[in-house]
Amino acid sequence: MTNPGTRIPEKKVVMAFIKKNIVKNIPLLGFVILMIIMSIISDAFFTSYNLLSILRQASINGLIAFGMMVVILTSGIDLSVGSTLAFSSMVMAKLIVSGVTSPIAFVASVLVGAFIGFLNGLLISKGKLQPMIATLSTMMAIRGLTLYISDGVPVSKLGEGFIGWVGRGSFLKIPIPVYILMMIFAVFAFILTRTIFGKRVYAIGGNIKAAKLSGIHVERNLVYVYMISGILAALAGVILTSRIDSAVPTAGLSYEMNAVAAVVIGGASLSGGRGKVFGTLIGILIIAVLTNGLNLLGTSAYLQQIITGLIIIAAVIFDRKR
Repeated sequence: MTNPGTRIPEKKVVMAFIKKNIVKNIPLLGFVILMIIMSIISDAFFTSYNLLSILRQASINGLIAFGMMVVILTSGIDLSVGSTLAFSSMVMAKLIVSGVTSPIAFVASVLVGAFIGFLNGLLISKGKLQPMIATLSTMMAIRGLTLYISDGVPVSKLGEGFIGWVGRGSFLKIPIPVYILMMIFAVFAFILTRTIFGKRVYAIGGNIKAAKLSGIHVERNLVYVYMISGILAALAGVILTSRIDSAVPTAGLSYEMNAVAAVVIGGASLSGGRGKVFGTLIGILIIAVLTNGLNLLGTSAYLQQIITGLIIIAAVIFDRKR
């Protein structure tokens, strides 16, 4: 006969398991609840047109957020992603209107993003600057450079070729940017869970001193991480520029905050070393659904910024408590 006293520890184990899984899946539960609320509030929310619009919008923030996630996993932050988006897309647009073919201009844009990320990585790893200070400095410098080379004027009429297809094309009625987002999601899910580089990223964010003692070349890997962030910001710029058929010098303003919000809402820790790609994807979708729902309700853009800020605060507090 089983001693009744042994059931208490078993019950505690079961309750702890349930609690742990609930906490782990809070972003997903929040996303489901948000979808239900929005579908009740607005009849237009669950239409195919609107859902595809949400996914198309999520793809731009999503690319930046995946890059931001890798940076945050190392206990860093990249505030220059919005400026990188604007500058790389402006370089691409200038090349196209000067007669360069769009595929070459696209490659140049991505290389510009990689170089900016490389510069950020050097300032942080070799220059020993705090990530916030380093990327805040490059954010301001690159934004100024974008305004300088464009005279503050958008560059439009880029054509319907390769660039138009990237942002406005579709396959099986699903926008091309959504396929790009899912491809990047799959690549990052593999890299961060199945490769040595992924393990090094988590190790650096978990304990940088221990990572160095274990033989990890921290400086080199930090440069790689910020280059990834810059490349994805540039790719997001290509998609945005293609969508509106114009490179705008003020593009990307506050995009870094939306990316941070998506990563934190998805369960990643700002102190580094903890976070999942799937969680970030859910965070991306939550931000996109929330923004779309507020737009359908005619909510002021200023109020939307307040709501996003409050969500970030709540997510950070929850992370600290956890």
